[in-house]
Amino acid sequence: MAHSIFETGSPVDIAMVLANRDRRVAVQQRILEQTPDETLIVTKLNVPGPIKNNAALQQLFTMGVSRFRSVLAQANLAVTPITEWHELTGNELFWRSSATSAAVKRAAVTFEDTDVLGRIFDVDILTGNPAKAISRTALGFSVRRCFVCQRPAKECARSRRHSVAELQAYFDRLYQQVSH
Repeated sequence: MAHSIFETGSPVDIAMVLANRDRRVAVQQRILEQTPDETLIVTKLNVPGPIKNNAALQQLFTMGVSRFRSVLAQANLAVTPITEWHELTGNELFWRSSATSAAVKRAAVTFEDTDVLGRIFDVDILTGNPAKAISRTALGFSVRRCFVCQRPAKECARSRRHSVAELQAYFDRLYQQVSH
């Protein structure tokens, strides 16, 4: 049997994850204050368990970002990268676009719902000052589905329906599928 991609990397604890979230929110707010008429796009992986970054996860992130760029290009949506993080808490890319938040969110939903890597990405679309996230449902899209069982993803996350090992096994299979 193949080794798990989660066998390498430095584990992070909840305090580190929460500190990273606070940092992300502050950066998002600063960017939106500086460019209030633009749409902010924040891409990151939804990685289960304490290992949030390593070479394999970096590879999945890079491949997914490239695929999302293709979806944006197909929709004729120009984007400009602002900053990129490759921290123990995960990989994140912040971009901006002069396109409407609705147009960018439609492209993000297309990527998340149709690309095999889109399933493990979280693509947040924000606009305004203060920052306001554009939801899938506000544009008439269904809620995200769990990549293990297809129930609403938030329902599975809240109830912890799937073990970390089960979620990581999905990542392992996906990595084997796209890296060979």
